[in-house]
Amino acid sequence: MIHTFTHNGAGFVLDVETGSVHMLDGEAFEAVRRLEQIEKDGGDIDAALKEGGPLMEEISALKSEGLLFSPPDEDAGMPESVVKAMCLHLAHDCNLRCDYCFAKGGAFAGRRELMSAQTAKAAIDFLISVSGKRRNLEIDFFGGEPLLNFEVLKETVSYARGIEAEHGKNFRFTVTTNAYRVTDEMKEYINKEMNNIVVSIDGRPHVHDAVRKTAGGRGSYARVAENAKALLLNREGEYYVRGTFTADNLDFAEDVLHVADMGFSGVSIEPVVTTGANAIKEEHLPAIFAEYDRLAAEYARRRKNGSGFTFFHFMVDLGAGPCRLKRVRGCGAGTEYIAVAPTGDIYPCHQFVGKSGYRLGSVYETGLEESVAKRFEDCNIYNMEDCKNCWAKYYCSGGCAAANYNINGDIQKPYRIGCEMQRKRLEIAIGMAALERMEDE
Repeated sequence: MIHTFTHNGAGFVLDVETGSVHMLDGEAFEAVRRLEQIEKDGGDIDAALKEGGPLMEEISALKSEGLLFSPPDEDAGMPESVVKAMCLHLAHDCNLRCDYCFAKGGAFAGRRELMSAQTAKAAIDFLISVSGKRRNLEIDFFGGEPLLNFEVLKETVSYARGIEAEHGKNFRFTVTTNAYRVTDEMKEYINKEMNNIVVSIDGRPHVHDAVRKTAGGRGSYARVAENAKALLLNREGEYYVRGTFTADNLDFAEDVLHVADMGFSGVSIEPVVTTGANAIKEEHLPAIFAEYDRLAAEYARRRKNGSGFTFFHFMVDLGAGPCRLKRVRGCGAGTEYIAVAPTGDIYPCHQFVGKSGYRLGSVYETGLEESVAKRFEDCNIYNMEDCKNCWAKYYCSGGCAAANYNINGDIQKPYRIGCEMQRKRLEIAIGMAALERMEDE
């Protein structure tokens, strides 16, 4: 399977199975595009290649080398996986009440509560027990707002660091915070102990304040912006400022650029996944695609003149990329990644916490519920009918299981509007990466 597309006036061809990317001139691009249509119609590619002259001979040579029209790996199976990452819900409570929050204001449709140190330590022990020979383990402190339970966060890190060597493990810690309340002590500790920090800012002040309000209904931008700058701008380690755009700010490129202009080098603005009033609908897609194009042009210009930043959705590795398991199963929810509620109950990911039928077990029990785990093991592109003939399948890996469930009620039924946006972003990312590589050569 191949996919042809244009970016910044250039023609590109992606060989889906190998990930090979070719930039072609007008005549060659149109020839390959015709062959692509023949392939989609079930025609004979080899016969079509024999009908042409020198140009078709060149394309045929690429096919013979396994760089175009590569067949799928018929013997492909699913590699074994072990749990290597855990999302610890330190707080089912929050000091903000965001309009689109999947966690229902931090309480996850349950009672507001904080995780105890005992449960957090039991979660560390559980992760060690199910991680097999995997050495590097990931812990994300999450909520709600995890800094509402800062003392337990510190105690958990200290506990994990104290036992990792004897078990042959190495922990990497991330904290995901709204940064509404960050004390000097928190700032110093987080920058020292967290390998990664994710701070939520939705962009321009009026956009952020419209959806990210305090419990009292006030906007949170001014305080969050001040705290985020104090926390991140002098940081030497990894971080991302992550936001959400909705149908109410389809000019979201301005929000991405606003966050970058605040001085932040790592930015991610995600489309909202909701069925609420500000949901993204099919009629919004043309405007969203145009906005991604507009953002891409400015993004490329800034990177070229030395004032660039990283936009998560425009990053793709054409040389290596993720391992095969990640290419076919994505984030690994329920198989490589689990979430732990304050009670110690385990779920496939942070967005499934509290959902009926998705409890995987408890940190106070042994192992994981096989029937639930099996559903997520089977949630891969080989079993998802909508993905089998999609050129982007090895990049999106079937999409987010939680988004699929929230929109379609089925983890194996991709969220179609999300697929459309993902494919648009991928074309930009692949085209941009190819052009940058050519300029560097």
